[in-house]
Amino acid sequence: MTRPDTPRDERSVRSGDLLGEGATAKATVDEHGIVTQWNEAARGLLGYRSAEIVGRPAAELLHDSSPARAEVSAALRSPSPPARLNGRVTLERRDGSTVELGLLAHRRTSSAGAPEWLIVSAVPRAGDTARDEELMRRSFLEGPCTMAVYDTGLRLRWANHDLERVMGLAQEEMRGLRIPEILPGSESESAERTMRRALETGEGQRLELAAPMPGHPHPLAWSAVVAPLLDDEGRTAAVVLSAHDTTAQLTARQRLTLLNEASVRIGSTLDIDRTAQELADVAVPALADFVTVDLLPAVHDGGEPRPGPPGGHVLLRRVACRSVFAGCPEAVLEPGQVAAYPEFSPAAECLKAERAMRNRVTDPAVARWADEAPERAAMIRRFGLHSTMAVPLRARGTTLGVATFSRHRRPEPFEQDDLLLAEEMTARAAVCVDNARRYTHERHTALALQRSLLPRTLPPSAAVEVASSYRPADSRSGVGGDWFDVIRLSGARVALVVGDVVGHGVRASAAMGRLRTAVRTLADVDLAPDELLTHLDDLINHLSDETESGTGGTDSAETAGVTNAQIGATCLYAVYDPVSRRCSLARAGHPPPVLVTPDGTATLLDLPGGPPLGLGSLPFETVELELPEGSLLALYTDGLIESRERDVDRAIDTLRFTLAQPAASLDGLCQAVLAKLLPGHPTDDIALLLARTRGLDTGRVATWELPDDPAVVARARREAAERLAAWGFEESAFTMEVVVGELVTNAIRHATPPIRLRLIHDRALICEVSDGSATAPHLRRARAFDESGRGLLLVAQLTESWGTRQTATGKTIWAELAAPAL
Repeated sequence: MTRPDTPRDERSVRSGDLLGEGATAKATVDEHGIVTQWNEAARGLLGYRSAEIVGRPAAELLHDSSPARAEVSAALRSPSPPARLNGRVTLERRDGSTVELGLLAHRRTSSAGAPEWLIVSAVPRAGDTARDEELMRRSFLEGPCTMAVYDTGLRLRWANHDLERVMGLAQEEMRGLRIPEILPGSESESAERTMRRALETGEGQRLELAAPMPGHPHPLAWSAVVAPLLDDEGRTAAVVLSAHDTTAQLTARQRLTLLNEASVRIGSTLDIDRTAQELADVAVPALADFVTVDLLPAVHDGGEPRPGPPGGHVLLRRVACRSVFAGCPEAVLEPGQVAAYPEFSPAAECLKAERAMRNRVTDPAVARWADEAPERAAMIRRFGLHSTMAVPLRARGTTLGVATFSRHRRPEPFEQDDLLLAEEMTARAAVCVDNARRYTHERHTALALQRSLLPRTLPPSAAVEVASSYRPADSRSGVGGDWFDVIRLSGARVALVVGDVVGHGVRASAAMGRLRTAVRTLADVDLAPDELLTHLDDLINHLSDETESGTGGTDSAETAGVTNAQIGATCLYAVYDPVSRRCSLARAGHPPPVLVTPDGTATLLDLPGGPPLGLGSLPFETVELELPEGSLLALYTDGLIESRERDVDRAIDTLRFTLAQPAASLDGLCQAVLAKLLPGHPTDDIALLLARTRGLDTGRVATWELPDDPAVVARARREAAERLAAWGFEESAFTMEVVVGELVTNAIRHATPPIRLRLIHDRALICEVSDGSATAPHLRRARAFDESGRGLLLVAQLTESWGTRQTATGKTIWAELAAPAL
């Protein structure tokens, strides 16, 4: 029975109140070692009332024989004391007796802001030892960790309730058995080896393992600690195993690893099909057993899908699939096929809702599939699909398609975390697919522009037989700015041109179109090759200045390393004259052509290189060659000979060897060259132009040297008419006489000798009058009383075309008449 005068805190201690203040003796000591607070539990422990001890030095409570007296006194007065002190001390009670107990002192700041010590000590209670032993036993049995004790033979002696739950066995059913006998498997044998190491070394061991457990659909991951238990003599008497179930953490790490893998593997190229396949490849088997990726048909073609969610049946194109089985036997559609998905299908539902959905495959759902698509229902039943996820591919506010994830071999259904993972993976893939779609659209646009700017057919010519081929770059590189052309010139001549604009994309194609038009315009002026390239170089500089001063975004040309303010190009320009059989060539940073003579000798022509167009630094140089009739000229862009997979010199040798081989036609020779040299995935456009030279028979050319005498005009008209009659064109003789008369008269009246008249029978009847003057005539309107100014107007009206070209000694005025059919 408790006395009425017993202090309240002491009554709490005696009654076993663990939460009351009476269970802990407390005191506070200021920085000078003076006691500032003293609770009732401290009074009950030492007998001092608060009024008797507060204000006194705390060191007075230490017994003189206490070994910690000096240490405690020094710590309490130290200018830089530790944050905590602990240990056993001997204290003096009020009645003069002593007591040894453990103290714990914390350094802290008081409510007034001054430093102080909080000293605490637990008040002993009767019966604590027996209660502690019971609590220890219960903490082992009922603790949250999976725990077991094994003897030195590694046979189980004790198991807690959590281990019984995990194993599905009671402790009595496992006692005396080793781990491999309780749970056979390699994981158990590894765990026993770790336990044996703890027995032999006396040191604790850590263990990470994943093992299948009875009653669990998939293996559980464990993080375990094995520690030796020592007897009173310090010998290892047993080992204790404590394990934590880390399956959730392992699954989370695996999901993060899979998501990281997806970010690395998905979107390696700008190809829509490959990007979709990469999504399927990453998800199988880590997340699903069978994955399909279907896109809206417009998206696959690089177009824009219709805005808003689709309704009713949805048309989708299969672009990728992957299965845990080889060959994807679950797939009803092959890649490339288009099918209508009914509105109740997971794919159509998630597209309509514009959110991911997780579904269990039920018998009513399969029966509904059997009505709409029996082949799909048969597939579901055959492979036992039980859980699906349908995730829309959405990027930048646009729905592109749907990815469907299915399980049939893994027994567990998809969880919400699986759906979140699928959404993250699909979102990344959707951005990559949209990038590929945009690139595909740009590539189709650039390719259409490129092909529209290239000549669809090459004009027939008596000077050369031609064949050509153009191959765009691989889709990963983009369409470039390569071009070629064959231009008919005056005097039965022909111009051959091949060029290459730096960069890829729409910008390069547009620049190519402008340069090709400029070349045709300059060629019409009959400039020499080096002069034409000089004018073209100036044009590119002007275009670059315009681009730099204007506003512009970015396109694929910039990704190829070309800024908006830079336009560069290379070009090879050649002019062949079938009358003289001479060819004039000049190049601006372009690969030199290959010449194959009629005897089969293939030579890389040694032409002065010249700088690429757009630099405007060095002049260009024309080289003139005489070509035997039947010679073959091969003009090409650098994509034909330059690639990462081969050496340029070896490629040129292959080109020369291939061109020297007999071929049934020039078109066939073009294909043979491409077959030998075209890489599997060309990174640059390839343009190839082959021209086999012809010579104009001397019987189809007539030349007269004329004196500087007006009387010669009549003779010139008469001899021209006779030559046309000899060629069989009597009905054109009168017109030719008028043209000859006007041109010769102009040369005699306004120019200087020497004067020469030449008639050429080509696809047209050509009249040329050359003189020693560099002044070119031009059309003008003659007034009523003007004595001149009507001759050229008359020539222009009577002929198909006319013009002037400069020569080394003067100029040549030419006019063409359509040759009537014989």
